[in-house]
Order: sequence, then structure tokens, then C-alpha cells
Amino acid sequence: MTEALQWARYHWRRLIRGATRDDDSGPYNYSSLLACGRKSSQTPKLSGRHRIVVPHIQPFKDEYEKFSGAYVNNRIRTTKYTLLNFVPRNLFEQFHRAANLYFLFLVVLNWVPLVEAFQKEITMLPLVVVLTIIAIKDGLEDYRKYKIDKQINNLITKVYSRKEKKYIDRCWKDVTVGDFIRLSCNEVIPADMVLLFSTDPDGICHIETSGLDGESNLKQRQVVRGYAEQDSEVDPEKFSSRIECESPNNDLSRFRGFLEHSNKERVGLSKENLLLRGCTIRNTEAVVGIVVYAGHETKAMLNNSGPRYKRSKLERRANTDVLWCVMLLVIMCLTGAVGHGIWLSRYEKMHFFNVPEPDGHIISPLLAGFYMFWTMIILLQLGQIYFIQSDVDFYNEKTDSIVQCRALNIAEDLGQIQYLFSDKTGTLTENKMVFRRCSVAGFDYCHEENARRLESYQEAVSEDEDFIDTVSGSLSNMAKPRAPSCRTVHNGPLGNKPSNHLAGSSFTLGSGEGASEVPHSRQAAFSSPIVSMNA
Repeated sequence: MTEALQWARYHWRRLIRGATRDDDSGPYNYSSLLACGRKSSQTPKLSGRHRIVVPHIQPFKDEYEKFSGAYVNNRIRTTKYTLLNFVPRNLFEQFHRAANLYFLFLVVLNWVPLVEAFQKEITMLPLVVVLTIIAIKDGLEDYRKYKIDKQINNLITKVYSRKEKKYIDRCWKDVTVGDFIRLSCNEVIPADMVLLFSTDPDGICHIETSGLDGESNLKQRQVVRGYAEQDSEVDPEKFSSRIECESPNNDLSRFRGFLEHSNKERVGLSKENLLLRGCTIRNTEAVVGIVVYAGHETKAMLNNSGPRYKRSKLERRANTDVLWCVMLLVIMCLTGAVGHGIWLSRYEKMHFFNVPEPDGHIISPLLAGFYMFWTMIILLQLGQIYFIQSDVDFYNEKTDSIVQCRALNIAEDLGQIQYLFSDKTGTLTENKMVFRRCSVAGFDYCHEENARRLESYQEAVSEDEDFIDTVSGSLSNMAKPRAPSCRTVHNGPLGNKPSNHLAGSSFTLGSGEGASEVPHSRQAAFSSPIVSMNA
């Protein structure tokens, strides 16, 4: 009774606060809360607080069919449009451009007989052509995303089949919650799953999360307690446990739940037992896990904000400029209307004004329209995309691939650098970085003032280190003989000496006449003192 009241009190507090995520501020026992949920419900429904994962094997067949309706498949879709919403959604996005709204206003205004200036069809033609070209471009871009999604959904992984009672090849899109998956080294994880077995003697699995957070350092995941001590691989047919965990959320650093055995014994689960979709198995021969989140319920997909319309700085600036142009046009129209009224009040005959070209010829409207067509921003963007993807310098011989422009609307933002971020490591002794030079397209651009200042700084540091080494050398002569120091300063030219020297980025390897010699370079912004490694 007390647990039921605690359950009700917690949910009422959640409704009052309007919280959308778990609240850890109050007294909260996750295991007892889940137990109350099972006692208070006669039908096996998944609530918004937690989910029950039943293994997809023969002994749990009936129970799995009851829960499988609440699970989603592992198919993903990152496209923006469908066949039904393409036209309305694309038009809605295109009319976020101020220029398109302006010309749409002119088309509507031209349908009013009192202010009609041209034929209605002729006024609509330019706007329809522009909208059609942009729609085709957006459709092709979205179709390319569809092909990438299809390629990912059709990737192959090893899934345990309860009919064949062995691991078989199955597409990622056919993976469901409760499936047992077996992965080998360097394989990508297809869904979020709890780790049940690892070939590592300590029950550890190494994963690379560069696909999620960009970090290339390997992270460790631990087999669930109770399964790490097993010497043999877990047998899905003998698996008699079920998993209860929190509902899908986008928090990559949190996972809570427990694994309940047939004897009602519970083992806690944490993020250390969870393998996330998109990570790669490293330094581990094979692992086995059970899927708890699939498809768009995985943490990786929940962190994906979904397809959105990206706007470049040029487009945002163009919208502002168009608004200013409209304001100026309104002022000019008002001025022209007043002047036209004054003109008609003085002169009865109206003169036709047609400004010719410098050679006296009148430009053809068809030719003028052709010139204006090639000044459209969308055509310039397509040209930029073509040259970027056709650039030989971007070709990667190892992967036999070229650069791909996934967002065609923001290609002109490339190279518009405003901020430089650098990972400060232990090589810097001062929390300060000074720009010295950069290389663009093979050409060096040097900041002369900073370069001279850094050179003077390096000379001062070198003199201080010379003095320290001289003092330490005199003291070492007074002491008993010992092994030579591995850090000495050498300011002379790099010659063929019995030791190897390091000066900034310059190396002298080996000794004797056959040694390769690299002269000292002053191009490094922070050159370390020369280190002599004596044998």
C-alpha cells in the first residue's frame, strides 16, 4: 500500500511540475517504483516511466507478442519529405525567402483588374520557374539522403533466430527489441543493447564513440554482473531473464534499470553495461548483447534534431536586403504616383519612354530574361557544389571517395571562419596561444609581428636554459660519476654527432656519414629546446 501511494504521489508531482525528464531531487527508488507498476497493472503495458524488454526467443514467445506492439523497428529515416508532404512543405520553406514572397505578392496584385499591368500567365511564369528549380534541387538532395538511409538500413549483422536456433545474417532494419546480436571486432553497433558476453577475460568491451561525440579515445563497457564470470558464450535459449529499464531518452551519459532472473533475483544496470548505436567495437574479438532500444528510440537518433531547413548567411542577408529594397520601392512608387498625377494635370498626351542600349538597339526581352536566369543564386549554388565535388585535391585514395556536400543551401558558408578552437595539451607551459602563420592552398601567410616576438621569446628562453645547464654541469663534475642526463641544450649546428638531437620539428637521426641531416627550422611557433639522447 505504501509503495502504491509513493507511485501515485510521484506521478502527481510530475504532472504539477510539468517535467519531461526524470526528477532525481526527491526520494526515489527505481526498483520499487517498477515493482509498483507491475502490481498496479494487470495487462503488460509499457508506461511512460519504464519499459520491459522480453527476449525474442521461444520460451518467451507468448509474452514477447504482447509487448512487441509497443516496440519500434530498427529502420531509420532522416529524409525531410515524403510523397504526400513534398509539395506543401517545400513551398512553405521556399516562401520563407523574402524575394519569393515579394514576387508572389506581385502575382496576386496582377490578378486585380484595377492594377493589372501584364497578362496573368506571364506574371506567374518567372515565379513558377524559380520555385520549380528549387523544388527539384531539394528533391534530389532529399533523395540522396533516402539512398543513404536505405544503405544503412540494409547493413548486415548477426541476429539470433529462434526458429533456426543459431545466429543468422539479418538487415539492420529487421532488428527488433529483445533480439540477441553477436558482433565482431570493428563492427558498428546497430542498436542500443545491454552487454551480456565479451571474449575479454575480464568481461570488458572496448568501443569507439567517434560517431557520437567525436572522441577517438576508446571507452570500456562491462558485461552485466553475473555474466562476466561465465567462461562460455551466453546461450540465448538458456536465457531466462527479462530487463526493465527507463523509457527511451537522449541522455548519453545515463542508463538505469535492472535485469531480473527467473528466481526474482535482480542485477542493476548502468551506462557501463550499455552499447550505443553508432559506436564501433574495438580490441575485442566478439561480444553478445540484447537490444533494449531500436530505430528512432536509440539515444543516437533521439539526439538527432531531425531534418531541418538550413539557411546560409548569404540567404539571411538577402532577405534583409530584399526588405530594404521593398521599402525603397514603396517610397519610389509613391513619389512616382505623385509625379505622374502632376504630369497628367499639365499634359494631355502621354509619351512612351524606352531606354535603348548604347549602340541604339533595343534589347530583346527574351535575351534579358536569359541573362537574369543565370544570375539566380540557386544556379550559382549548384555550380559551387559541382566544383567542390569535382575537386581532385579532395579525393581520398585510401577510401576511394570524394567529398560530398550534404547540405546544398549552405555551401557558400565554407571558409567563413569566425572562431578558432584548439585543444590545449600539456606541451604548452602558458595558457596563451599566439597566431604565427597559416597555410591556405599551399601558400604560407605569416604574421610578421607575432613571428618576431616569438623568436625573441625563444632566444630568451634558450639563454636561460643555457645558464641552467652550465650550472648543473659544474655541479655534476663535483659529484660522483653517473649516467648522462637525457635533457641537455645544444645551440650549435646539427652535425654528425654520436647523439640524436631534436629542435622544434627538426630531427637528426643516426650518426656517422650516412645519417640524414635536417637543418634547424624556425617555422614552429613554439620550439622546444634541443634534446640530446645519449646512449
